[in-house]
Amino acid sequence: MKSKTEIRKVENRDLDFVYKAICELENEELDFEVFTAIFNENISNPNNLYLLADNENEGLGFISFHTQNLLHHCGVVGEIQEFFIHQNHRGKGIGKQLINEILQYADQNNLKSIEVTTNKRRVENVLIYENLGFNLSHNKFTIYK
Repeated sequence: MKSKTEIRKVENRDLDFVYKAICELENEELDFEVFTAIFNENISNPNNLYLLADNENEGLGFISFHTQNLLHHCGVVGEIQEFFIHQNHRGKGIGKQLINEILQYADQNNLKSIEVTTNKRRVENVLIYENLGFNLSHNKFTIYK
């Protein structure tokens, strides 16, 4: 029997799944102690929404969404910070379910826009985001320190 996918808020017990997901996304092993402190701060911040897709057996994917009041939008804007679907579960609509939850949250909270940035090395993500309804409208520049 196929188990049902549930979308729920990330909890402390999800730390290991999220840590492994982010390490996979970044293709590096991050400092677990520092990661844990940031994770706990972010999931307890009322301006953030962290969601997990799971079934009875395992985590399937997650999304993190941060909101802030921006002057140039004259209102609240949300940005997807991390978005991960386990490779065994891609192409099954789980990402769409997570994005729909974000869209619903944005509507309920009168957000002006939803933004997402993807690393240039992840060229396949551009098409994924366009298929989810996002428009490629900005360039983002970064200085690493």
